[in-house]
Amino acid sequence: KELPVPMFDRNNFSIWSILKQCIGKELSKITMPVVFNEPITFLQRITEYLEYSTLLELAAKQDDPVDRLQYVAAFAVSAVSSNWDRIGKPFNPLLGETYELDRPDLGFRLISEQVCHHPPISAFHIDATLYKFHGSINPKLKFWGKSVEINPKGMLTLEFPQRGESYTWQNVNCQVHNVIVGKIWIEHTGVIEIVNHKTKHKAVLNFKQGGWFGKDLHKVEGFIYDQNKKKVKALYGSWVYDMFAVDIDAFEEYMKNIPHPSPKHASSENGSNSSDVEDNIPTHHLSAFNLNIPGQVTLWSATPRPPNSDKYFSFTSFSLCLNELRPGMLDTLAPTDSRLRPDVRILEEGNIDLAGEEKNRLEEKQRAVRRERKKNNSEWNPIWFKQAINPVTGKEDWLVTGSYWTRNWSQCPNIF
Repeated sequence: KELPVPMFDRNNFSIWSILKQCIGKELSKITMPVVFNEPITFLQRITEYLEYSTLLELAAKQDDPVDRLQYVAAFAVSAVSSNWDRIGKPFNPLLGETYELDRPDLGFRLISEQVCHHPPISAFHIDATLYKFHGSINPKLKFWGKSVEINPKGMLTLEFPQRGESYTWQNVNCQVHNVIVGKIWIEHTGVIEIVNHKTKHKAVLNFKQGGWFGKDLHKVEGFIYDQNKKKVKALYGSWVYDMFAVDIDAFEEYMKNIPHPSPKHASSENGSNSSDVEDNIPTHHLSAFNLNIPGQVTLWSATPRPPNSDKYFSFTSFSLCLNELRPGMLDTLAPTDSRLRPDVRILEEGNIDLAGEEKNRLEEKQRAVRRERKKNNSEWNPIWFKQAINPVTGKEDWLVTGSYWTRNWSQCPNIF
């Protein structure tokens, strides 16, 4: 699996000439040259959450709520695994742009829509036999001189209808380091709290900062708590490689028997934060995340990337298929689907100059429509999602209308 042509060499372009005016600013409001993009949109990037959708099926089939939650937690970790080594920025979706993915082989179908432009909000909904998964993402990007911080704001909701269960969580932040000088590298940091709103079980996952020499880079660790807030399972591993679970008694016994650093070495062992390794290229061996505790269960292991992935924007096998136009698809796709977006398609084919021209044309067309709408005092209303109260969280959210799969495209705007 590969794209039509290998990617271009970004070393021939100066990102500093663009970013030097942007320190501390919100990057989503700044027009970036197409050379810093990858040939998919943010709607397609969201779809990559589902690369390991089989974990949700596995979770739904577990009879024990702790076992269900451990696989949901593994899914939440796996959902960010495709970000590893991905330094290209996805295209900002145009207002009203959509993306669908119907995968009967994996038992799900997805619809997503760009429901708002200022601020940019992308809503998505997945229907599957055993689960529903939906949410809305308002990505915030800021440049801090050496790094770019991405905050994917938004609540994610997972439902197991046959069990009457709902889970919610929010994604962790992502930092792209050495964007000006040195080898670029990526880390996720922060805490994910996954709540089962029916049973009151909770999983808390800590995505560790790299620290000195990248000691904790990519590491994830946490616990599952029962309804009485008692630890019942330990979770550990990596958002790049794999995740494991073990009963809390076995974990605590293991922790008693491992050596701990002496106080005089503790500060250098633990490090302070990821800035300590800004100018280094952190590396890790797979075994660093596997504690090999007797009785541990492997919840998830990442699928190796294609051998030529580095030539194709570091895409996973799943990513490489997202822009594919299969025979007969043009007869059924919405005219607003990301697969039909010309600037993305042209960049995929390796024509940077023409892709940039098309990107500018589409953005100017969108601005002209916005000016006309303002002149007429009319508002844009999304077609496939509506603002309503999420019954799980009790807060306003973007919920699917349910009409997309009738495939009536008469209301679709001409955005391309």
